[in-house]
Amino acid sequence: MYKKVLVPMALDHDISQHTLEVARALSQGGGEIIALHVYEMPQGSVSAFLDKDLVAEGFRRARVELSRKVEGLEGVSSELVKGHTARTIIDYAAENGVDCIVIGSHKPDLSDYFLGSTASRVVRHAPCAVHVYRR
Repeated sequence: MYKKVLVPMALDHDISQHTLEVARALSQGGGEIIALHVYEMPQGSVSAFLDKDLVAEGFRRARVELSRKVEGLEGVSSELVKGHTARTIIDYAAENGVDCIVIGSHKPDLSDYFLGSTASRVVRHAPCAVHVYRR
């Protein structure tokens, strides 16, 4: 169905294996699946109080965790990028010719009634089809 599927992954949520399974089902036989983690850098005045080595260590650990989550999965590559989560997912999809985004969403609370805040932004602004997975 889709040739290039992007799977944004929050490494601290236990939903990645499910969204990757959905991506595999939606991709054309042998379609490309990209597991993407967006590492949000500390913002504003917070960054002034953090040791640069500590931030670099966090980025390194994110890379290791992302690699662990896709290890042994045929046809799945991983990308780790820095930026604002929703905006970076949307831009990555547009710049890389992604046909479909498979994104997980938590159960909503009052502030984001229908979808999680990142998922809702991606749904509204993505340049391609978006499949939202909610457990």
